[in-house]
Amino acid sequence: MRIILHIGPEVAGAARIQGILDTKRDVLRAQGALFARSPGTRNHMRLAMAVSDPGHVDLFRYNRGFTAPEAQEKLRSQVMEALTREVEEAKPETLILSAAQMATSLHRPSEIARLRELLAPLSDDVQVVAVVGDPARLLLAHYAAQVSEGRATPLDQELALAAAPDWWNTALAGMPAIDPLKGQFEETQGPAFWLDFTALQALWEVGFGPGSVRFLPYDPEALAGHGATDFVRAMFGIERNIGRAAAEELPALPPAATLTRQRQFNEILLRYIASGDKVVTRQLWRALLDEVATDGPPPDAGGLAALSARFRAANAALTAQHPALTEACFAPPPAPVAWVEADPERGYRASQYLLAARWRIDKTTEEHLSARAEQITAAPLPEPLVRAEAVVEADAPEDNTLSPAARRLMPPAAVENFEKLRSSSYAPHNRIGAVDEEQLAAAFTPAKPRKLAKGKTGNLIVGCMKNEAPYIVEWVAYHRAIGVDNFLIYTNDCSDGTDEILQRLQELGVLQHRNNDKWKGNSPQQYALNQALKEPVLKNSDWIIHIDVDEFINIRCGNGTLDDFFAAAPDATNVAMTWRLFGHNGVTGLKDEFVIDQFDACAPKYCPKPHTVWGFKTMFRNIGAYEKISCHRPNKLDEEFSDKVKWVNGSGEDMTGEVLKTGWRNSKKSIGYDLLQLNHYALRSAESFLVKRQRGRALHVDRSIGLNYWIRMDWNDHRDVTIKRNLPRLRAEYERLMQDDRLRELHQAGLDWHRAKADELHGMPEFEELYEQALEVRLSGTERVAYALALDVES
Repeated sequence: MRIILHIGPEVAGAARIQGILDTKRDVLRAQGALFARSPGTRNHMRLAMAVSDPGHVDLFRYNRGFTAPEAQEKLRSQVMEALTREVEEAKPETLILSAAQMATSLHRPSEIARLRELLAPLSDDVQVVAVVGDPARLLLAHYAAQVSEGRATPLDQELALAAAPDWWNTALAGMPAIDPLKGQFEETQGPAFWLDFTALQALWEVGFGPGSVRFLPYDPEALAGHGATDFVRAMFGIERNIGRAAAEELPALPPAATLTRQRQFNEILLRYIASGDKVVTRQLWRALLDEVATDGPPPDAGGLAALSARFRAANAALTAQHPALTEACFAPPPAPVAWVEADPERGYRASQYLLAARWRIDKTTEEHLSARAEQITAAPLPEPLVRAEAVVEADAPEDNTLSPAARRLMPPAAVENFEKLRSSSYAPHNRIGAVDEEQLAAAFTPAKPRKLAKGKTGNLIVGCMKNEAPYIVEWVAYHRAIGVDNFLIYTNDCSDGTDEILQRLQELGVLQHRNNDKWKGNSPQQYALNQALKEPVLKNSDWIIHIDVDEFINIRCGNGTLDDFFAAAPDATNVAMTWRLFGHNGVTGLKDEFVIDQFDACAPKYCPKPHTVWGFKTMFRNIGAYEKISCHRPNKLDEEFSDKVKWVNGSGEDMTGEVLKTGWRNSKKSIGYDLLQLNHYALRSAESFLVKRQRGRALHVDRSIGLNYWIRMDWNDHRDVTIKRNLPRLRAEYERLMQDDRLRELHQAGLDWHRAKADELHGMPEFEELYEQALEVRLSGTERVAYALALDVES
């Protein structure tokens, strides 16, 4: 078997090449060529992370939790095991690997040796392929990519190297010291050493032998066209036709003024976090850079023509050596000019943007440190408890043995937590409560129409939404069907048509929609809730409910309506509607089907840790007892109401003493689901999770949602189908609403937007890697708890 290894560079059409390999995977397989899936669906980033030197931490290793040498070594074993299994099953003549950042990241001979060592058990016949072109144009594209990740140094860095007799070693001597907490990575801040293609070839041929490296020419127009498959065939030695590819525009350069603005912002932001006591997540950093972007023409590669001249002779020698290369592929920019960094325009000052962003940075830092402190506190779990306060006896948990999959995946701290959990009262299980979730009850009868007193607005949901278009009509129809009378919905910064759907529903008299784009303060959600207190629809309501569009009130008593619950808990003024977390249930694609019907795999009812599992949202009588509505509950109790407030849990049991003034989650004393629970579909499908990861959450606009979130939320251990008794009444109300042509069109447009966004994210290495990592996580309840408690500490 021959291995053909595509090493990039990323800016030389790598994403396009990988996209073609992905779409033609089955055709290639039929011709004896395996484009491996296990190291990554498109870009084999896991392979690159596995072979870098332990101390060479790049942005991806840092963000994916492989900073520690032992974590990287575990990744290396996983990559080798999975790749070996894939090759044994396929038995290909050619194995195709593509890790586009290898050319621009790996520069130590020891790293190439580590890669050869990893591949040696598969084959010693390895051919390395790189796509090369004019250094000026490639550098400009590379520089733009670096700036988007935090580069602060201008291109003067590379221009100064043009006079150096040894570009490669001089560039490497200028590499920054790696310090992830301060945003210092070689790949982001360092000069483009790899533009010396002669030295690049020499490095890889030391590793894989003379003649093992092959260079191909970068032709953007050819790669963008339908005939790009011909290039891919030649690249990987595919003899027979593999069909044509859809035309696809390659990424364009951002405006020159945007690059200047973003670089200057990176420079001042790096100084601000240089002390190491600030946390700026990658998502927040990119969001801040997006905010300083402006319009204008792209930069002119002619300003870097000195680099084309610097490598002219060396590249001519390479052209003679590599048959595929031509003089045209190294043609310099047509109009050489002096390089001058563009004016940022419009009086731009990076310091002003940083000043405006400081509260978000400080908030992210506070949340990060709080989470770490909580995990550090939680990691050493208590010894087994047998005190009377436990809800159930501390008998053996349901999953008492660590599975092989979990053993491969979990870090040492998580394994240690698992051993402690096995005999602890914190071990999750489903043996509480009276309702059997495994049995489908008879379908509920239609709910009786509610008649409201004159001037009253009844049961009101106050909600906030951002880019939730495919899910809105189902959520509204469901809650109308169980007795919600009115909705007051705020939106901010929507791009998928969410605001248009809500506006149409307002025109139909179904709800009230408010635009919240101009929110102020710490979060759009809290600003909206503060504004809601002034609204007549809230002032005149009987009950107020604040939930999100991924949360469904599941009444598990009577006929399944709110009135049935109120009858079962007549004295309650506040109801802690405890989450039941529902996982992705094996659903990977985004479907136009009811959420409550697709997803019925969930967390166990007894699960004290991690703390998010027993979080609750509050439904409360509008009696004026509290001055403020917050995310999970009303706050600022009027002391005159202290003896008038009665909080109950989902079983109708009094828990007032525990949460009268503070608290947003249940304890082992107060947990209960018998009458009511809040079904929380935080992930939905795996593709929906990708889109959610990309946009962030409404409450915490600057908090990253990554693998940690998936591990905490993707519970699939148990089955709860009780809410499905509502499907007939949901479908009737949904179809009634969807009779409106305009609403139906807006729903379809929103669904199309989300599907297109999912396709776009599949094509981005960062998100595709997250998608694949998430689907690899298969854990029992106890394993998931152990991993969730350890993950932040481990990474």
